[in-house]
Amino acid sequence: MFNFFRPFIFKFNPEVAHSLAIKALKLNNLNFNKSISNKLLETEFFGKKLSSPIGVAAGFDKNAEVYNPLFNLGFSFVEVGTITPKPQYGNTKPRVFRLEEDEALINRLGFNNSGSDEISLRIKKEIKKGFLGINIGPNKDTQNRIEDYLICFRKFHMLGDYIAINISSPNTENLRDFHNEDELNSLIKKLKEEKEKQNSKIPIAIKVSPDLNEYQIDIVAKVLLDNEIEIVIISNTSDKNRENLNNINKLEKGGLSGKPIQEISNKTILKFYKILGNKIKIIGVGGVNSGQTAFEKIICGASLVQLYTGMVYRGPGIASQINSELIDILKNKGFKNISEAIGTKN
Repeated sequence: MFNFFRPFIFKFNPEVAHSLAIKALKLNNLNFNKSISNKLLETEFFGKKLSSPIGVAAGFDKNAEVYNPLFNLGFSFVEVGTITPKPQYGNTKPRVFRLEEDEALINRLGFNNSGSDEISLRIKKEIKKGFLGINIGPNKDTQNRIEDYLICFRKFHMLGDYIAINISSPNTENLRDFHNEDELNSLIKKLKEEKEKQNSKIPIAIKVSPDLNEYQIDIVAKVLLDNEIEIVIISNTSDKNRENLNNINKLEKGGLSGKPIQEISNKTILKFYKILGNKIKIIGVGGVNSGQTAFEKIICGASLVQLYTGMVYRGPGIASQINSELIDILKNKGFKNISEAIGTKN
């Protein structure tokens, strides 16, 4: 059905289409979940049982408005945000571009969101019906980025199932400096001090760039291990990898997501997994649009998998479709549970 409507939807500006999707989900009458429940897909993550490893990446539900309706679409977890301490408009429009021939998006949104006060009140009011990640970041005009992360941590640590620290958006100037050893160490140590001060048990996830070289991967992995971080999300959008794109928008400034970063994301996951093993859980993101592409993330080392751009191109039934395809893949390969497949790629 979605394929029939997609040409009409794509006549709208991408941000307008996204806004319409949020409004439709708010009506809470969209239910594309075919109630696929299968022990092959059941996943335990920090003591919580998830029906499958498939979730929604940060960026879709920036203001935490529709996480419960998204669970109705068959996603087992949702990550909202990125949320900043103060409300933020983001960068000037246009700032989102479809690359239809490439099944990709380029965005330079710039952490547009309604701010931590409003969003935290909304989450308190709208009791979550599933596993919820909350992605946080600094305001563009802040004088102290680490303090911005701490402000958001204080606001949200009691409201979610994990807190994701966004250090990798290419649309906030110099944010990726937090991939440097000293900067990342300083940030994590402050976060862990705050976590202890709040007597919080919530797992912390660090969301990294797909554009890291091997040396940078080694450095980031070492810092994560030394500080006993629980989760790493691999990866954010890419500000490189434009060579093989076909769409006229390919040179727009911003972060590239979707099918073109599928392979670079997988390679980055594999490299991190070889260093981290089972000591730090990996959430894999980047180019997931089918059961096979989700499975590839898992065999590279991801325990859970997220998508966003895939839903733009494949529609709201994508989670159920992926779950169904994953079941067939696992059966064909003789796995009794999805967890057995994690990190099995040679």
